[in-house]
Amino acid sequence: MIINTGGRTDTVHYYSKWLLKRFEEGYVLSRNPLFPNKVSRYELTPDKVDCVVFCSKNYRPILKNLHQITSRFNTYFHYTITAYERDIEPLSLPIEKSIETLKQLSLQVGKQRLAWRYDPVLLTEKYTVEYHLVTFEQMAKAITPYVERCIFSFVEMYKKLSVNMPEIIPLTPENKQILAKGLGEIAQRYGLYLQTCATEGDFSAYGIHASGCMTTEVLGRANNIHFKNLKHNGSRQHCGCIETRDIGAYDSCPTGCKYCYANKSPAKAREMRKYHDPNSPLLLGHLTEQDTIIQGQQKSFLLPQQMDMIELFSL
Repeated sequence: MIINTGGRTDTVHYYSKWLLKRFEEGYVLSRNPLFPNKVSRYELTPDKVDCVVFCSKNYRPILKNLHQITSRFNTYFHYTITAYERDIEPLSLPIEKSIETLKQLSLQVGKQRLAWRYDPVLLTEKYTVEYHLVTFEQMAKAITPYVERCIFSFVEMYKKLSVNMPEIIPLTPENKQILAKGLGEIAQRYGLYLQTCATEGDFSAYGIHASGCMTTEVLGRANNIHFKNLKHNGSRQHCGCIETRDIGAYDSCPTGCKYCYANKSPAKAREMRKYHDPNSPLLLGHLTEQDTIIQGQQKSFLLPQQMDMIELFSL
């Protein structure tokens, strides 16, 4: 199985102490978002976890202790750095500091395990098509030597987005074509592998590869391991990724990005964070008498001979 640490919240940025403790103790509990009293338990041991995938806007809090996980597990890292300032991402680091941290992460884990995420791409009166292309080029020039690939997506117009971000300007098909063409040309100029994430449309004419940022091919090549030939069902429409298990919780990321799909609102996230206990096996709160713990399925995706090697080295 694949563990995902950053789909529901920025676990690395805000909950690093908890994350490290979960791997130290060897298990984690995760509430079902739809049925909160159903709690899944996952063993966090190399024989049960094929790969740990991280996604964050700020790896600074975990850099010093990251080796505690990378020395034992196959890993892959997504680092989100966008063109937006604090009017859109209130608690994000400045671009320059984010790029510096990305470089440190790359030197520590290897560029083959690191992808830069430039998403979502959205428009306002300030963040125009031209603004994106100018900023993306500046960033690509600095980042390309330190990453395996860059992943972008066009913003999805969720209903709550119009409430949290009334200034957004819906992307037209023409906008998408101009952006894709420009991003593709910049990527080719710097030798950057560029792909989409859960984005409708074929942009291969601009040198842009199709969606699938967490595939067995990507994770296998990054860690020199071999997976079974499996169907990738994805987590949402147009997603080409392999199935993962997220150990985070929705409504718990205080960064306050206006476009965030994982928070109902920044105020809700700030409120929910009060329930965090670094010593609890749950990201938020503790078990109650009403909770039912279910052992999560942890079937390996690795080829049998790969599993034999892992068991041998675990002896």
